[in-house]
Amino acid sequence: MTRPITAGVDGSEESLAALAWAGREAVRRGLALRVVHAWRYEPHAAVEGDRDTQAQWVRDTVAGAVRTITERHPGLDVSADVLEGDAVDTLVAAAAEAELLVLGSRGHGRVVGFLLGSVGQQVIAATTRPVVLVRSGDRPAAEVAGREVVVGQEGGPEDSAAALGFAFETAAARGATVRAVRAWTLPPMFAYSPASLHLLDEAGGPEPFEKKALAEAVQPWRDRFPDVPVVEHVEMGSAGQVLLSMAGRAQLMVVGRRARRTAVGARIGSVAHGVLHHADCPVAVVPPA
Repeated sequence: MTRPITAGVDGSEESLAALAWAGREAVRRGLALRVVHAWRYEPHAAVEGDRDTQAQWVRDTVAGAVRTITERHPGLDVSADVLEGDAVDTLVAAAAEAELLVLGSRGHGRVVGFLLGSVGQQVIAATTRPVVLVRSGDRPAAEVAGREVVVGQEGGPEDSAAALGFAFETAAARGATVRAVRAWTLPPMFAYSPASLHLLDEAGGPEPFEKKALAEAVQPWRDRFPDVPVVEHVEMGSAGQVLLSMAGRAQLMVVGRRARRTAVGARIGSVAHGVLHHADCPVAVVPPA
């Protein structure tokens, strides 16, 4: 079964930018677009009125967003669902049926609706599908200006396979270059095991070792997408800082997810968290395969 690209909308500028991004991506990939609004009656909401009044306002808001996207992409197959229930549960369920889920984000700003914060972070941590976060200032110009799809890689070939696969697939659909980024730091000497010291010695030092590790991780995707240009970028520094330094050249940033549950809620990993909050470009968070 072919999965649609699903966009969560809540009437905010950020979610409308996410919907626009999702529409363009659906056209590029030849997929349908599903628009989802998770709604719950709020007696003290900014929209006054009883349940029926609020429900009609929600339906009108979603219908207006759908009209805009269908006028922009006349041949695009678009469906819309207004679903009453918890936002996190609704979006996680919608994502499970989608190729990817697209949401709006204000980054480090105030949280509204689906915007990155308690709802967005819980959705990203819980879903088994990629989630793309889009800012209100996103414009299609960045996608046609030769900017790269930047993807973070760490660990061995399997550790970032899902993120690399998503990056290459997206770049292939856009005719873009993939920049695969691997950051490294020097841990204290006692952190090196005899086996790791032997591998470093064979590689000629830490940086050649990191370059070799990145090349090995990227090679299967080079083979699968031979027409996608690739830049392999190895740099000393923290992964979050190195990736953020690449944001200015990126039309999309792709990072893996390390979701875990704690006593204070879901956590998605420090690198993904930092990039989501501070990168100005759209960010895709990809769960492990």
